[in-house]
Amino acid sequence: MSALPRVSREVRLVARPEGLPTLAHFEVVEAPVPDLTAGDVLVRTRYFHVFASLRMMIGGGAETVDGVPFPAIHPGDPLGGGAVGEVVAVATEDCGLRPGDVVFHWKGWREYAVVPAAGCTRAPSALPDPVTLLEQGWTAYAALTRGARIRPGDTVFVSSGGSSIGSMAGQIARLLGAGRVIGSAGSREKADRLVAELGYDAAVVRGAEPIVDQLAKAAPDGIDVYFDNVGGEQLQAAVTAARTGARFVLVGALSGQLSPHGNGMTAPVTLDSFQLLLKRIELCGFSSDDLNDDARAEWTEQFGAWLRSGDITFPHVLVHGIDQAPQTLLDVIGGRHLGTVLVEP
Repeated sequence: MSALPRVSREVRLVARPEGLPTLAHFEVVEAPVPDLTAGDVLVRTRYFHVFASLRMMIGGGAETVDGVPFPAIHPGDPLGGGAVGEVVAVATEDCGLRPGDVVFHWKGWREYAVVPAAGCTRAPSALPDPVTLLEQGWTAYAALTRGARIRPGDTVFVSSGGSSIGSMAGQIARLLGAGRVIGSAGSREKADRLVAELGYDAAVVRGAEPIVDQLAKAAPDGIDVYFDNVGGEQLQAAVTAARTGARFVLVGALSGQLSPHGNGMTAPVTLDSFQLLLKRIELCGFSSDDLNDDARAEWTEQFGAWLRSGDITFPHVLVHGIDQAPQTLLDVIGGRHLGTVLVEP
């Protein structure tokens, strides 16, 4: 055990932001690596996921809102999130893991993590590259197959089509039989990339002109499925564009989570409920956490097959160095990148 690391660098929250965070709210520090106790493993982090919803975890009041899927982070705590790493030591040989195993866990934002073996998932053989354990396609696949129940020929609108989830949702919708797929983006450059790189048929640009007008041009016959990462104006526009019997599946609320005001825990929007009634629109808040392991295994096998055949890509950005992680989070919140954003510490 003497050869194991004694210290590990990690990113901590210095103070809770009022509004959007800045670099002053974070620090990169050295911390002692905790001793292993029965059932623990020590994992060297290879990659961790930087995601915009972290804003909810660091904002005041996160612990008071029922149903929030992420734990609140307090000043002085290390940040957290999905990570992939290599097991370098185990407390006991009967824990089910051994040194050299590649695993997924939830203690990202640090170079080394002590994690209960039961809290780790070994990289499945179905996936050709361990980095794909950090994809967000599972949420998209689950929402499109179990929530929206996509049908052949559907016209699908994906808000925030270049996000970690959206960049997978558009591709998956097409593979599940959608006839036309439309995404939204925060800039014309990113909108063009949705079409050129991710196979979207068209893209609307937030702020260019009213989304409802752009969506009417991109989907003149209306939409059948709305995959919503955002809420706000885009949800309103989707109601206007919806065909009779449209299915809306809501997986995020970035309009509130990334608002410069408040703590990111609310996302108010005004909808015309008369249109919901007239068009028989199904509106469903969805979480893949509600599904069983069989559904997740189905996705893993399907995703691996699509990757090997070249039918799907895993759009991601890799940033090197844990010192860059705080700025990377600000870049993600600002919408700078396309796809899943990872840090290699």
